[in-house]
Amino acid sequence: MNVLINFFVALHIIGIAALLGGFLTQLKALKAGEARVVTAMVHGALTMLVTGLLLVGLNEANHHHPNMIKIGLKLAVLVVILLLVWVNRDEEKAPAGVVGAIGGLTAANIFIATLWT
Repeated sequence: MNVLINFFVALHIIGIAALLGGFLTQLKALKAGEARVVTAMVHGALTMLVTGLLLVGLNEANHHHPNMIKIGLKLAVLVVILLLVWVNRDEEKAPAGVVGAIGGLTAANIFIATLWT
């Protein structure tokens, strides 16, 4: 079971890397007012959602009970990210505030995951 959990942790990290990497590729365009939501952001956010839910279920099945307040907060932040990404995915240009919010919320989710013990 631990191998399976670690596999999904790796996929979860790949998802957040895609989301954050997609944001970072838009920083130069953000300054020029040309930023958009790239496909990597969409796929990264969806990967995080699916793997995160699987990780909670697998840990519960393995008799490890995660902090549900932390998981709930991370899920709430991710839902906001998903809404921002999904609504703006087909736009030629996304508002700078939206792209900035996606990056900021992604960083917040990383800090919640790593600093909340």
